[in-house]
Amino acid sequence: MEKTELLALSAVELGRAIRNGETTAVEAMEAVLAQVDRTESQYNCYVTLDREDALKRAAEVQKKIETGELTGPLAGVPVAIKDNMCTEGMLTTCSSKILHNFVPTFSSEAVLNLEKAGAVVIGKTNMDEFAMGSTTETSAYGVTRNPRNPEHVPGGSSGGSAAAVAAEECYFALGSDTGGSIRQPASYCGVVGMKPTYGTVSRYGLIAYGSSLDQIGPLTKTVEDCAVVLETIASHDTKDSTSLNREDTDFSSALKKDVQGMRIGIPRDYFGEGLDAEVKDAVLAAADLLKANGAIVEEFDLSLVEYAIPTYYTIAAAEASSNLERFDGIKYGYRAEDAQGLHQMYKKTRSQGFGPEVKRRIMLGSFVLSSGYYDAYYLKALRVKAMIKKAFDQAFEKYDCILGPVSPTTAPKLGESLSDPIKMYLGDIYTISVNLAGLPGISVPCGTDSKGLPIGLQLIGDCFGEKKLIQTAYTFEQLRKEGK
Repeated sequence: MEKTELLALSAVELGRAIRNGETTAVEAMEAVLAQVDRTESQYNCYVTLDREDALKRAAEVQKKIETGELTGPLAGVPVAIKDNMCTEGMLTTCSSKILHNFVPTFSSEAVLNLEKAGAVVIGKTNMDEFAMGSTTETSAYGVTRNPRNPEHVPGGSSGGSAAAVAAEECYFALGSDTGGSIRQPASYCGVVGMKPTYGTVSRYGLIAYGSSLDQIGPLTKTVEDCAVVLETIASHDTKDSTSLNREDTDFSSALKKDVQGMRIGIPRDYFGEGLDAEVKDAVLAAADLLKANGAIVEEFDLSLVEYAIPTYYTIAAAEASSNLERFDGIKYGYRAEDAQGLHQMYKKTRSQGFGPEVKRRIMLGSFVLSSGYYDAYYLKALRVKAMIKKAFDQAFEKYDCILGPVSPTTAPKLGESLSDPIKMYLGDIYTISVNLAGLPGISVPCGTDSKGLPIGLQLIGDCFGEKKLIQTAYTFEQLRKEGK
């Protein structure tokens, strides 16, 4: 099989081709590495590439496939991992100077699950520093560019993962989603991205940003790949106290082209001021397509949308300021050289090691947790979070899933968002409620704007409702492929 043909395959198609003897895990890895050599200087998707070990591991996996030891759909398939998931013996930086030399002695549970299934890790993808940002421009290792148009951002914080999938520099990737960090870059780069129900995928080994919001999920070329990858990484893990023991993780069983009788709600609040006209038209056209094929689609009012952003940034920043306390220059990572005494060393290490966006969120988090402001901000945010969850609960009494845009606009140009952090924060308006309520959400490509930039359709489900989302997304994807 030619390298260009190989690269065009989805993860599941490649796995099948390897099992059928049409190609090998080593050939697939060589094709990906050759593609990285061609395009990486332009896109900057990776922080770390592990060429030698990747080829060596691909050869080991190939032998296990040939002996029948590995028979799963992802055996031999190259995967990229977001650089905030620990990988044993491989640099894990969170795209921050403060972790520039951190090599973990263990791997995160999601990565271990992929390796057990025979997937081969290529390397670690670029991201917004400590997952704080929506553009992958806050990385200490340079910006990542959008493969659909290199003058534009790929989204964030999982921008490196989304861009690597879009650029065919891997077959699928893992990202993490705290407030839309999988779905928004998936939308900007024209790939599929899913945030599962909170607790479905173990957070063990994921370097925390906001512990009550973070969730690992897949970035893939197709909905089928998304279902298969999620099925592989979902597991109960005693090392993660928030991990769920689910028995309904056979997500690939939901790959059916059928939305007959599916009840889909469209929140009016998601289609008001600030939404780009081309994004609105593409998302509503997707709703019409589902309606024409048997879905029951209707508008409804989803309250509290305007409170989601202040609530999210209050809670996320508070958790971040607590989680990032551990990076102090003592145990691992960067340490300031010219400090006099312990306290000065702490201050200089954190001043030099963290970037401006991370410092901004640590300061905000420390402020909302401080004496006199804790009740006024943090506790109030927790109460609003509970109200947002209740609003979704009421909506899901009536609907199987909720349909809307992923982002108010398509990918902005490089440099546009960083000059106005508030504008960047407002870009998360349609995604963050999903994290606050612990719900699953998926982004599926649904068109392009007049500049040729991808537009994503977001489907939101009730807790444990991934199968309905996958079925709806898969149906839409197949109908779009057929040109209906």
